[in-house]
Amino acid sequence: MLSILGQSYRLCDGVSRRAFLKLGSLAMSGLTLADILRAEAVAGTRRSHKSVIMIFMPGGPSHLDLYDLKPEAPVEVRGEFRPIRSAVPGIQICEHLPKLARIMDKLAPVRTIVGGPDDHAVNMCMTGWNRLGPQPLGGWPTFGSFISKLQGPIDPTMPPYVGLAAKMIHPPYNDPGPGFLGAAHSAFTPDGECRANMTLSGISLDRLSDRRALLTHFDRLRREVDSGGALQGLDAFQQQAFRVITSSKLRDALDLSHESPKVVSRYGSGDPSLVEGFNAAPKLTEHLLMARRLVEAGARCVTLAFGAWDWHMTNFVGMKKEMPLFDHGVAALVEDLHQRGLDKDVLVVAWGEFGRSPRVNAAAGRDHWPGVSCALLAGGGLRTGQVIGTTNHLAEMPLDRPVHFQEVLATIYHHLGIDVAETTVPDLNGRPRYLVEDYRPIAELS
Repeated sequence: MLSILGQSYRLCDGVSRRAFLKLGSLAMSGLTLADILRAEAVAGTRRSHKSVIMIFMPGGPSHLDLYDLKPEAPVEVRGEFRPIRSAVPGIQICEHLPKLARIMDKLAPVRTIVGGPDDHAVNMCMTGWNRLGPQPLGGWPTFGSFISKLQGPIDPTMPPYVGLAAKMIHPPYNDPGPGFLGAAHSAFTPDGECRANMTLSGISLDRLSDRRALLTHFDRLRREVDSGGALQGLDAFQQQAFRVITSSKLRDALDLSHESPKVVSRYGSGDPSLVEGFNAAPKLTEHLLMARRLVEAGARCVTLAFGAWDWHMTNFVGMKKEMPLFDHGVAALVEDLHQRGLDKDVLVVAWGEFGRSPRVNAAAGRDHWPGVSCALLAGGGLRTGQVIGTTNHLAEMPLDRPVHFQEVLATIYHHLGIDVAETTVPDLNGRPRYLVEDYRPIAELS
């Protein structure tokens, strides 16, 4: 238990860095985020900043059944789905993605993602590095952790890096962490019962201003934790926690009741259930709206996970269940960003760890296929309305323009104003490390 000015809260996952940081988001203030944004809009003082929303699709989404259908291929390759025309002449995608097809001018599918192993893990999408390969001491940081380290918060009351994905059963699907950058640059994860701890009932800002009393409790926690070596960088957590406590900005961004009912209705209600037997994520369209609110409120990077895409059996039955909410939610997010004038400031990336086998197996499923996979990009001021890359007639391999995972990450860094050719960060041995290897942003999108 941790008692703050007479109020007690149980730490969410024991005495740990994640729980402490979550507890540091307790907030009290008179204005809501909506009030602040409306006032800024009227005054013409609303600040713009670059940010990214990454949607991880755990399980390896089928490139053939999303954006790279092969209607002329043999039936055991093309499967059951038909391509439909999109808003951009010459670009066709799956019939079960009609809303994305209608806004194809705002999208850029990449059909030739390469460079990942046959490994069910988020690492290639979030770090650009194979978790099974060589690692620096402490491990490779996620792109959000690099952003936190290099750019810090836009607003001291908002974490620069927020992770919305609920913890998944398969450990490698979860955020791999800040690596050699240290715990201070982990994602802020306001999940589970910690959400209930984001309001201090009966505690006024005057009482919270007693910094000395508050820090006394923090120091007590530090002594308890340091004795076990479980937490480092607590000073950074203290500073962020106190700043967030005295503002409602983060709490309001996570509270969809402050959003316009019309906008909430546009995103709709997702599906919180999990596919039985799958180590994957729920389909929460609400998280997409929450991500937009967070970046609008000042977060630089928001990550989330969406759906179950590992269909070794009954692929077409399963994909018909997964695609509609993905189609609806991502289309709502992209259109919302454009309508709010955020399409140049917010980059959206949706992808998974690998593609699926071109040949349908005996169980009507598609197996792992690291040879090529896909991604969907939107916003960020990119040149959308085009497809990047072409695969061969069976979608087995790139025919032209292979795009490495790290090229997508380099595109993210470039959008945020980080030069991957020049920027390095020292690891725990003091060795300067580049954010990506010898890869540059996707030139076709700039």
